[in-house]
Amino acid sequence: MKRIVSFVLLAAMICLAMAGCSGGNSEATMQLYVLNWGDYIDEEVLENFRTEHPEIDLHYTTMTSNEEMLIQLQSEDCIYDVCFPSDYTISKLINLDLLAEIDTSKLSNYENIDERFLNQPFDPDNTYSVPYAWGTVGILYNTTMVDEPVTSWDILWDEKYAGQIYMYDSVRDSMMVALELLGYSMNTTDPDEIAEAEALLVEQKPLVQAYGTDDLRDRMIAGSGAMAVTYSGDAIYAIMENPDLAYAVPEEGSNIWFDNVIITKSSQNVEAAYIFLDYLLDAEVAAANANYLCYSTPNAAAEEFIDPELLASDVFNVPQDVIDRCEGFIDLEEDEQLYHSAWTRIKAQ
Repeated sequence: MKRIVSFVLLAAMICLAMAGCSGGNSEATMQLYVLNWGDYIDEEVLENFRTEHPEIDLHYTTMTSNEEMLIQLQSEDCIYDVCFPSDYTISKLINLDLLAEIDTSKLSNYENIDERFLNQPFDPDNTYSVPYAWGTVGILYNTTMVDEPVTSWDILWDEKYAGQIYMYDSVRDSMMVALELLGYSMNTTDPDEIAEAEALLVEQKPLVQAYGTDDLRDRMIAGSGAMAVTYSGDAIYAIMENPDLAYAVPEEGSNIWFDNVIITKSSQNVEAAYIFLDYLLDAEVAAANANYLCYSTPNAAAEEFIDPELLASDVFNVPQDVIDRCEGFIDLEEDEQLYHSAWTRIKAQ
């Protein structure tokens, strides 16, 4: 009897060992490599995708900048199938011939997209990209420290807030602030206008406590600064955590940005990529992401599933008059070096 039990136990152990060696997803028949911004998708959305599509083995990686993404996608051994680039970066990728054309007939949820967010300048015919999220850049400020209306970028040059100002550590975003204050386009290629913006940021630098990125949100929540240049989604999250905070898009105008999803031209897993894109376009999935990220969604069908508190926010549900005074970044091609040179000199001061 013991020998029979031993054989049974041995057989069971062999089966368990074989299951462990299989990687835990024996049903997967397709691979999918996704590159996205950090903390830019609801983790439950990813887990639900894995549950609903056991035939796909999802490999998910994060990046910190469009520049990092460009390096990854230009690599000869690029493994990524799907990526989430920003507007002007899509233009760069198109010019570099790194994107696959999107066949929208393979996306059953494509009709959920609000037509206002189609046919953007960076991809006029929506040939290469699918809208994912959008928002504005503005000033997040602490109402217990700032006692006047925040209506202009010039408040970031007010000496009474010396040491209490945070600027975004991004060449295009910070240069945009100065260019808009001067009345110039954030996409100017005029060397004299760029030089004026550089001089203005150098003048401001002694007032700046720090240049940061994602950390600015947490610093403002903690009350360590009076104001910060930041993205609308981060502003909403911060306001929810600290009701003393408020957000404004200055009257001079600002950046309205769009992040889209693309399929790389080098993708070896196109079928899986389309399944993932269509999943992201599902109304409830898009709403889950919007509720998690606090960034505006281009998915019109998602509205009924979005947190009413978000929908009631002018930061999330951006008024048309704010949209009208905003502008999107475009790819400046070789002229972008003018900005990078100016930014290098500003940071070296």
